[in-house]
Amino acid sequence: MDKFIIEQSRDLSGKIYVSGAKNAILPVMAACLLAPGKSVLKNVPNLIDLKTMAHLLRVIGARVDYENGTMSIDSKDVCYPEAPYELVSKMRASIYVLGPLLARLGTAKVSFPGGCAIGTRPVDLHLKAMEALGAEIDLDHGYINAKADQLVGADIHFEKSSVGATINALMAAVLAKGQSRMFNAAMEPEVDSTIDLLLKMGAKIQGKGSTTLIIDGVDDLFPVQMDMIPDRIEAGTFLVAGALSTKPVTVCNCNPEHLTVLLEKLREAGCGLDIDGADITVTPPEKIKPTNVLTLPHPGFPTDLQAQFTVLMCLADGVSFVEDTVFPDRFMHVAELNRLQADIQMQRNIARIMGVESLGGAEVMATDLRASAALVLAGMVAEGTTTVSRIYHIDRGYDRIEEKLNGIGAKIRREQG
Repeated sequence: MDKFIIEQSRDLSGKIYVSGAKNAILPVMAACLLAPGKSVLKNVPNLIDLKTMAHLLRVIGARVDYENGTMSIDSKDVCYPEAPYELVSKMRASIYVLGPLLARLGTAKVSFPGGCAIGTRPVDLHLKAMEALGAEIDLDHGYINAKADQLVGADIHFEKSSVGATINALMAAVLAKGQSRMFNAAMEPEVDSTIDLLLKMGAKIQGKGSTTLIIDGVDDLFPVQMDMIPDRIEAGTFLVAGALSTKPVTVCNCNPEHLTVLLEKLREAGCGLDIDGADITVTPPEKIKPTNVLTLPHPGFPTDLQAQFTVLMCLADGVSFVEDTVFPDRFMHVAELNRLQADIQMQRNIARIMGVESLGGAEVMATDLRASAALVLAGMVAEGTTTVSRIYHIDRGYDRIEEKLNGIGAKIRREQG
């Protein structure tokens, strides 16, 4: 099992480039099932999660090819409506095939999903949306069995904002008969990216960027070519790395509009920011100012950047509080950061972070994707050597993160262990 050996490297400088957004590409890959024929996606990174989704699509009957950042998905021969446990258990995003399979084949058998261990993430909102559109749902021995001769437009009221449920419902509704309206829909950029793809395919959707979406079902969709949006979480991770440095770092190929709240918090922490189109240069402060964070659905502070920002606050000059309302259990990185001599105390879903002068290297273990990124950042600023084990988590969502960070001055070595 691979691990990272990290030496202290605070003098980062130069340019670092952001890849395409994993969390946007996964639902778009599933949406390609809706349009028989060959769709082409560009700016696609080489990630374990995307390979897992590609394998699942092949099981379903699609042909998926990948080379040099371009993925082609030919869904002409899709005919097998089952997403088996051995694949779905590896990645929660596999649930995205539920809506497209129902819409195209009228039936779907999808295992309950797995993925990162960051607390309970139920799929009830997905199932309620499918039932509202006329599907019959039966839960049987860990599988979701769904059937619908013809999905029919309906009003869908989401009890809480859910990116996954919003996207799944969209993919089902675009081929439903009649009009659907979705209320309290998620507004994350990944939702907008899926809407952009569906619109290019010939779907009729109104309300992009709002909490109310109106979908008029169409008879057919058509394959397309589309560039994937940059990964806002990877960009945010690199911006925090720059804030922890002693020199300016430029993060390239960003969408600053996707990072508004993080940029506000970095300014509050004392960072200088220069935005030039798709490039953001972060100049670290002499002293990091304590800054409180509350995670919320978009456009609030992203839960996927909570762990990384916590690392920044570990070195702040004072006390900070970080509260996660999206995934209240998403604090497994705290114990590992304390092993690196951070001073963090937990009370329910609130971390009280007392800034320290420095962190110290140690052996730590990654528990999930974003915790892995946080531990890499912490290892880069910790005195001495830090070993991060179980880094297969980070390979799920960051393409060659050690190579990218080493390119701006980090000292990270991957070893088999």
